[in-house]
Amino acid sequence: MAELAQIPYRFEDCVPHASPMALLDSSLEFAPGRLRASATLGPDSLFAEAAGVPAWVGMEYMAQAAAAYAGVMARQKGQKVKLGFLVGSRRYESSASHLPQGATLVIDVAEEIYNPDGLSVLACTISADGKPLATANLNVFQPKDPAAYLEAVRSG
Repeated sequence: MAELAQIPYRFEDCVPHASPMALLDSSLEFAPGRLRASATLGPDSLFAEAAGVPAWVGMEYMAQAAAAYAGVMARQKGQKVKLGFLVGSRRYESSASHLPQGATLVIDVAEEIYNPDGLSVLACTISADGKPLATANLNVFQPKDPAAYLEAVRSG
């Protein structure tokens, strides 16, 4: 398996997210089939509560890491970053009710299944201090033409 390497892109340049919904830090590491991102939680983090960030928000951290993975893949091929969709997840499990305040989360994404029609499955893990906090498999969809796809969905 290839070693993860730092990439020259900022998170914001790899995803169609903008502040305040861009939850991940800009440090990204990448290897074919894998991406690692990070997020440092603080009292001003979006969704933060006294106990930390609710564990259910971990799904969004994973989805944004998946989007970054697709964005890095596109940029490396000289293509534009495209919109994608979280279709669902399997077995989202968290070891606690909240992701801890002050922690630097490490979000790992690994491609399990790739379909050229746009549907993929990614294995995701969130950890802090080397301890797993949450895991899930995400089902994601990235249509070839997102604008046409959204128009088709709107028109029923």
